[in-house]
Amino acid sequence: HVQLVESGGGSVQVGGSLTLSCVASGDTIGRYCMGWFRQIPDREREGVARLDAYGSATYTDSVKGRFTISRDNAGGTLSLQLNSLDLEDTAMYYCVRHSGWGLGTILYWGQGTQVTVS
Repeated sequence: HVQLVESGGGSVQVGGSLTLSCVASGDTIGRYCMGWFRQIPDREREGVARLDAYGSATYTDSVKGRFTISRDNAGGTLSLQLNSLDLEDTAMYYCVRHSGWGLGTILYWGQGTQVTVS
């Protein structure tokens, strides 16, 4: 049974930084595309970044140059470095695991970690 547990969210001022972490248990993450989504209440979840099994990263336009996704396969951890945060980054952030090495069906979601920028 795969579990994804996020941490690292919190409250930060505009321009600040946070590092989100996602620890995966139940299976190795190195063979899969992993990513981060975010959601603001009453709005659809938005894909923020993903990292395929070959190390290729993709970002939504609004976070390019500010966020960096990375993984530690040995440790089973996916990270998201958030820099130059602004008010529009306030959201619940979710870690996800896709079904295969690249973009595909999302099979697993974490419970989320809240990021609040003020």
